Amino acid sequence: MTSSVSWVFEVAVKAGETDNLRKLITEMAERAEANEPDTLTFEWTISADGATAQVHERYPHSHAALTHLESFNQNFADRLMALVEPQRMTVYGNPDEALRRELAGADPVFMESAGGFTR
Repeated sequence: MTSSVSWVFEVAVKAGETDNLRKLITEMAERAEANEPDTLTFEWTISADGATAQVHERYPHSHAALTHLESFNQNFADRLMALVEPQRMTVYGNPDEALRRELAGADPVFMESAGGFTR
């Protein structure tokens, strides 16, 4: 069993805020890439109509995810939540109890491995 963890967080973009969200995504991604070597994936996508966005994040272990969330909460959470309405969060892998507690506010669905492989 691997200790990796990932998630997809989906949001509804508030009317007229798509461009502001794109700017914030750039800022968040640059900070994560420069300061979080254990953040393996931090990738946002936005629907063609700009109404929905998702971020896919992947970490080698829960500690790396917690490190990212600490930075996110300090630097970006308030600004992001002013632009979006959270819709759903799905967590994959094996988050430890500390990470589960940190994510609890998003009311995530925790998916358990049922087989397969990752290269």
